[in-house]
Amino acid sequence: MHVLTVLDHPNPASFSAAVAQRFINGAEAAGHTVELADLHSEGFKPQWSKSDIEGTPDAVTQEQTRIARADAICLVFPLYWWGMPAMMKGWVDRVWTWGWAYDQLDDPDVSLQRPRTGVLLVPAGARSDDITDGGYLDAMQTAWIDGTFGYFGFSPRKLELLCGSTGSPERRKALLDKSYQIGLTLPTPS
Repeated sequence: MHVLTVLDHPNPASFSAAVAQRFINGAEAAGHTVELADLHSEGFKPQWSKSDIEGTPDAVTQEQTRIARADAICLVFPLYWWGMPAMMKGWVDRVWTWGWAYDQLDDPDVSLQRPRTGVLLVPAGARSDDITDGGYLDAMQTAWIDGTFGYFGFSPRKLELLCGSTGSPERRKALLDKSYQIGLTLPTPS
């Protein structure tokens, strides 16, 4: 498979960047080809604008071309105020457009895209019990996995919160090892 990893973090030395690299290492070890879209280093503009409505800007077409090559897509971004940071949200808003990714007219549950394996690796400083007990995990699951990424044809799709990412070195190593294993064991699209 060809695996596209999309990273949203402004610091190339961040834990999120390390997660993306370990995931890529796992995918390569499994024999997959890989591609990294580092949104910050590439200067992606996340702001949705009138030009997006009037046509498809070149930057968006370039991202859609990357997606077309991919059999699996992994989005890596830190949990930010219980959601996606602006860069990733803008990438989703601008790139996965109506008429290209979905149309909701004939069948609202069907993507216009072919099936792709989809993984969200989301480092979170919070503890997993705080996220689960507060209902935040269920809310993210509903919004991202049951909602948004279903329209994009991600099948299978998985949200993996990497809780405790600001914890001890041992905890961080375990999360990086988990990221590697997720890349190594990516299921084929269904």
